[in-house]
Parts: sequence; C-alpha cells; structure tokens
Amino acid sequence: MTDVAETKSTRIQNESHAARQAYFEQGQKRALALGNRGPLRFNADGSIHDDIIEAYWKYGFYVLEGVVGNEELEELRSDFAHVLDHAPAAPGSAVDNKGRPAINAPFERVNFQFAKPLSDPMGGTGAANGRYQVKMAELTPDAAAPAQTILQINGNLQLMDSCLRLYGQPHLLTVAEALNGPDFTPFTDAIWVKEPGLGAAVSWHQDGTTHWDNPDLDSGTHGFNFMAQLYRTTPGNALWIMPETHDLGRIDIRQRVADNDGSDHLPGAVPLVSEAGDVAVCSRQMLHCSFPNGSPDRRVTFVFGFHRRRSVMGVKGWDFRKSEPVLYDDERVNERCRVISLAIDARSQHFPDEPRYTYQPQVDEIEANRWNEETRETVLKDYNLRDLGI
Repeated sequence: MTDVAETKSTRIQNESHAARQAYFEQGQKRALALGNRGPLRFNADGSIHDDIIEAYWKYGFYVLEGVVGNEELEELRSDFAHVLDHAPAAPGSAVDNKGRPAINAPFERVNFQFAKPLSDPMGGTGAANGRYQVKMAELTPDAAAPAQTILQINGNLQLMDSCLRLYGQPHLLTVAEALNGPDFTPFTDAIWVKEPGLGAAVSWHQDGTTHWDNPDLDSGTHGFNFMAQLYRTTPGNALWIMPETHDLGRIDIRQRVADNDGSDHLPGAVPLVSEAGDVAVCSRQMLHCSFPNGSPDRRVTFVFGFHRRRSVMGVKGWDFRKSEPVLYDDERVNERCRVISLAIDARSQHFPDEPRYTYQPQVDEIEANRWNEETRETVLKDYNLRDLGI
C-alpha cells in the first residue's frame, strides 16, 4: 500500500515539475522576443535614447544590459558576502553565526527577512497592506535544508558602500530623470536573495498602494525600481512580470488566478532573464512575482526605486515606524533626497574619471553633501527611516 502511495506521489511531482519547466521555457521565449532589452544608448543631446523610453512605457520594464562593469560587480559581491557573513544567525538574533554582534546592530531599521525555504511567506496574508492577494504554490526543500533562509535585506546603502556608489551611477540617474523628471525623489531599497534550492516565493502583486483611486493616476504615478543583478538570472530564479499591466490600475489578482483554474502560472507572463551586471527598470505598478527557487542558480538583486516628486509631496504615505500613513512634507522629502547627492559624491570619489550626475534639486548643496565619515553618520545612518513609500 505504501509503495502504491509513493508511486502516485512521485508521478504527481514529476508531472508538476514537467509543467513548471514547460511554463518556464515558454516564458523565456516570450521574454527574449519582446524587444525591450539592450545596452544603454543615448540621443545626440545626451538624454536616454527614445527607443528605450518608448519600450519602457509600452511594456512596463526594460533590461539595460552591461550597466555594471566587472570591477564594480566584484565590489558588490564582496560587500554582499561580508553582509551575509555578519548577518543575524536567525530571525531577531543580535549575533551572527560566529557569535559576533550582527551587522544590523548599530542601525534602527536594517531588517533581515527570513523565510522557510521554498515557501511563500507573504501570499494571502495582510503583509504590505494586503497587496499579496494569493498564495503561491510551494515546493518541498531538501531534508538537509536549514529551517530559515534570508529572503530580503533592507537599508543596504549604509551596509555596503558599493550599493551607495551604484545608487549614484550617472547613467541610471539620467534614466530616473527621463522617467520621473529632474526633481525625482527616492523610494526605498532592498536586496532580494534567492539561494539555490532555498529561495522563497514572493506572491503575485503590484507594488503601488497609495494612488490607485487618484483621478490623476497614470502609468508612472507609483514610480519604478532599478533591479541590479549580481548574478545571472534564469526562469527558475528570476522575477516574473506580466507585461503591459502597469497602466491597468489596481488588478484583481485573485480573479486572475481563479480564471486560470487556480494556478499561479498566469498566462502571458515572462521571466526577467538577465546577465550579471544587467540592470532592469521596472514599473512599480506592473503585476509581478517570483516563484520558489528550486533551481541550482543563485539570484541576488539590489533593488532601489525612485518617484516623481509630485507623487510624494504633500501625500500621506508609508512610515515604517508607524501603523498609520504620515504626511510627506518638504523637510522629510528633502532630507531623504540628500542621500542621492551623497551617493553621487561617493561615486565621484571612487570613479573620478566617470562623468558626474547633477541632481538639480540640490545643485546648490554639494558641499553639505560631500561623502566622508561625518556625513556617513549625519546623513546616511538610518536614512531609511525617511523612505518615501506610496
């Protein structure tokens, strides 16, 4: 009897695996056929090439190839390895696996989000204002898998100088200006970690929460994220995107899954396949997810976002210290924007032969935002308490 049950279970697992692989293969073919990827290109006046901007607004995302060079990529990987080596040993732990104070100890809000391997910890819960409407299919981890794996780290600009420098990359900030105007403002940042055979799922969702009922809502109201890949991504570990959903308003995800016979393999989705050093530009309004990483490939993605100033100024948005939204006034917005100027200067010092981006809202405040050990403490430390989430 047991042998019969095990045979049936194995058959179901094999069928499920085959269906998943077919879905992944078909999605990759669609992704590569879209025509929204390539190296950074510019118009004659130095602005981002029209073809890139048009493709972004059409599909809701664009893969910028080869933005991060090998030297910078190795700096990011080295800094990330240091963070992992000094990460909390377990959720809420004050020490790392070697008994040292965990790297987040000096900061008020540097969080390491852990999850059960190959699970979906947020789907179908009230997390992030309930935007994760559905539970993703989960996989069974290997018997030797740890009880918890790191899924997300926030506050990275103060943990990794390499992240701060990438935050000030002149070509990426030129993209931010092209999409959000020269007075663009920050959102937040995170590193998403999908270790092979362990990485947890993130349920289908849209990032924006504040402006869905705004009569002036358009396809760019909730801003966008840059997604810098420290390693090559594949259909098995990548973010998955539903192209052209960034201009549909708030989507009933439960209904979409129900219409798909309850499967989270939504038709028409594509994986964000990319090489190490590629940086994707992704609308925060598009429908997207990631499946549990049952693949043999690691994904580490540094995500940092930007808004239009008019989308946050005078608006009530998230405050990670409070249960209710708070008003984003001039003081809060301008103070959070200082980190852009700080990152520009940090990058300029590290890559002195590279052109320097000019951030127009603080063009007269360059001296106040020089990168040094003093501003590390007075401007950068706990910067993310002032994140602008909408």
